[in-house]
Amino acid sequence: MQPSRLGEIWYSCPVYYLTLVAHNRNHICANAAMQAAFIAFAERATHRGVSVGRYVLMPDHIHLFAAFSPESVPLSKWIKSLKNSLSKCLRSRRHRAPHWQKGFFDHVLRNAGAYAAKWDYVRNNPLRAGLVDEPEKWLFQGQIRDIDLDLKNGRS
Repeated sequence: MQPSRLGEIWYSCPVYYLTLVAHNRNHICANAAMQAAFIAFAERATHRGVSVGRYVLMPDHIHLFAAFSPESVPLSKWIKSLKNSLSKCLRSRRHRAPHWQKGFFDHVLRNAGAYAAKWDYVRNNPLRAGLVDEPEKWLFQGQIRDIDLDLKNGRS
């Protein structure tokens, strides 16, 4: 029997809060070229069973939320592909490798409330870092798909 506190966990389509960090905390992430490359990759992710929700590109790291369907590629393989895709953009802009710290941070979210709370924390990162005076003014953020809506409708 599942404990009642775990009743809302998205078992069939887990939603992850993910963080990728630049090698040596280099400021390579928050720019228009990287945002375009990230969006292009995230939009193609649905073909691999992954729905990317909200994201924030900070100068030296990336936060994103992604839902993985039962048919999706494994999380670690998808992250490796994301890093490779973004590294291609960086190489085209003459940034030398390595671009990323090894590994990544992941946290499985239990429900839509946890997603909303974590998003509130993430969207305020540029404010806490002193980059903007209001979170909405940070240019390098957005949403690819509405994960909450997709999950309510049984899709990913």
